Amino acid sequence: MSNNTNNILVLNGPNLNLLGTRKPEIYGSLTLSDIHDTLTEAAQEYGVTLDFKQSNSESEMVDWIQAARGKADGIIINPAAYSHTSVAIRDALEAVEIPVAEVHLSNIHAREEFRHNSYVSAVAKMVICGAGDAGYEYALDFLVSQIGSE
Repeated sequence: MSNNTNNILVLNGPNLNLLGTRKPEIYGSLTLSDIHDTLTEAAQEYGVTLDFKQSNSESEMVDWIQAARGKADGIIINPAAYSHTSVAIRDALEAVEIPVAEVHLSNIHAREEFRHNSYVSAVAKMVICGAGDAGYEYALDFLVSQIGSE
């Protein structure tokens, strides 16, 4: 990037706007807004700016990923259900050539069999699942270390 500030795009997929009320026994009681606030504080400590987004639309997520090319230094993505279905999101992440950290609040491998496969994992530099909201902070820490070593 030409500026001195590293930029991380944080993408959240379908139904994550319902965090805090949807199956809190699986996804926790924090809202997406709570996660945004915590991650923003951590990003400030690193001197990183975040572009935090959520969509229930696959096409919108693909557009945001493509728009990040040349603008973002890393992408944290919780593709939610699109992990298991979206070749389009996987291909967009691969095409932009930006380091990707994939995050899942729950352990997708301990859940229903259809959740065990993620198309995104094949193009991610790291995958975190089952760490709850802390997974976002782990992903941020990882990406900051990757950006710093480039």
